Amino acid sequence: MDLSMDLQWTIDRDRCIQCGACVDDCPFHILEMRDGYPATNPKRVHHCIRCQHCLAVCPTGAASIFGVNPDRSLPLPESLPSAKQMEALIRGRRSVRFYKPEPLPSTTIAGMLATVANAPTGKNKRQCLFTVIEDQESMALLRRETMEGLRRAVAERRLSEGLGYFRHVVTAWDQGRDIIFRNAPHLLMVSAPPTITTPDADMLIAMSYFEMLAATMGIGTLWNAMIRWAFSVIETDMFKRLGIPEDHVKGYTLLFGLPAVRYHRTVQRDEAMINRVRLS
Repeated sequence: MDLSMDLQWTIDRDRCIQCGACVDDCPFHILEMRDGYPATNPKRVHHCIRCQHCLAVCPTGAASIFGVNPDRSLPLPESLPSAKQMEALIRGRRSVRFYKPEPLPSTTIAGMLATVANAPTGKNKRQCLFTVIEDQESMALLRRETMEGLRRAVAERRLSEGLGYFRHVVTAWDQGRDIIFRNAPHLLMVSAPPTITTPDADMLIAMSYFEMLAATMGIGTLWNAMIRWAFSVIETDMFKRLGIPEDHVKGYTLLFGLPAVRYHRTVQRDEAMINRVRLS
């Protein structure tokens, strides 16, 4: 075994076919061929962005980095969905506004977040913070505190013209209808430190991946901007209440859980606005 402890880089020489694919695909030329086998270049290891391309491109599973076992990776391309399946997923995902009361197992949510942690980020800086509410007592308390905060904002006439809708939200709540949280059993917020390259894009990509994964698992989701708007008029700092760092860029919220509604076909909204460019 050729071991470089800086990146926990290892090559299983019994598997390695000396093709050099990992060396060629390394974005920052951290790897080089040495004595016929790939090895790290000590002068360039600090450029590593932890992309694991070297692990993924190795045809025999000989390469490992950061202590990752290549045998635990899913094989490609046979593990990928077909183009038709992806089309059905994109066309068939729905915004779910009716949920069953029973919560998802904690192991299911943890597995989903572990998968979504693989979503692309700017410069491969994986610093998004996933704030999730799993237990029903916390969801119920969040609903009550949010609605009482909105009730005070309405009573004190602190709603701007654009947020006047929350008057109807409070009235609906008093009538037993939860317009904001939709009685969803779970909530996911994604935030990111402002120091990373693309915090807004990173958050939206992560949430989009979570939504797509949820749809394949029969789990409903709802993108929710109203929660963020509601927090903006509540005197209590609800982001701090949820443990989100003050300096973080806050993204939107996803409600999720088992849907209480079933959709039987995809919709047809194919009117794409396209700007085709042909330069000469």
